[in-house]
Amino acid sequence: MTADAIAVELETSKRSVYRDIATLMGQRVPIRGEAGVGYVLDGGFDMPPLMLTSDEIEAAVLGAQWVAGRGDPALARAARDLIAKIAATVPERLRPVLLEPSVAGPPVWHDPKVDALDMAQVRSWIHAGRKLSLHYRDERDRESRRTIWPFLVGYRETVRLLVGWCETREDFRTFRTDRVIAAEFLEDRYPGRPAVLRARWSAKMEADRKAWVEAGKPDLEPRP
Repeated sequence: MTADAIAVELETSKRSVYRDIATLMGQRVPIRGEAGVGYVLDGGFDMPPLMLTSDEIEAAVLGAQWVAGRGDPALARAARDLIAKIAATVPERLRPVLLEPSVAGPPVWHDPKVDALDMAQVRSWIHAGRKLSLHYRDERDRESRRTIWPFLVGYRETVRLLVGWCETREDFRTFRTDRVIAAEFLEDRYPGRPAVLRARWSAKMEADRKAWVEAGKPDLEPRP
């Protein structure tokens, strides 16, 4: 890659690129310059592992513990793997912070509800911006079928929530994943990006919260 291209990508000057590349080469990073080609980074080079502080390690462990106890099976397994990977890469002097942490998440008093749909695939569909067709049963045992634009999975103590734009209601709706009877993963993409829907939903929730507070009901939450 040329110095010009690097400068444009990083929004800096070529002079800064020359200086920083020289610094990296001085640290024995395998970079070489070729006339008419630019800078070349030899294959097989990996960045060194991140050097975490003891506070950062405990923060990561605390978060991973919570996910391991309350996340869907795929995320729970990933959280346990994360702790193992951190243990394998931190310096020996910091390993006791990981193996004998001074922090712990709250115990799981109730077994998490069983999801009727593949949450790993749901998360994949959210990233891809694809639609979901849900057969759903609400808290009053009323069944309905909805096509939604999913953009967020929320994790509570014992349940998980799927948030999306409902084509039937033409508004944002929240669904408990353990109340989903069946789901069809549609190939159709919905308009816009998941991040845009999340921003709109967050703004609406904040507006609803302020309205409830102004109405003198600060201890109540508006229905999502």
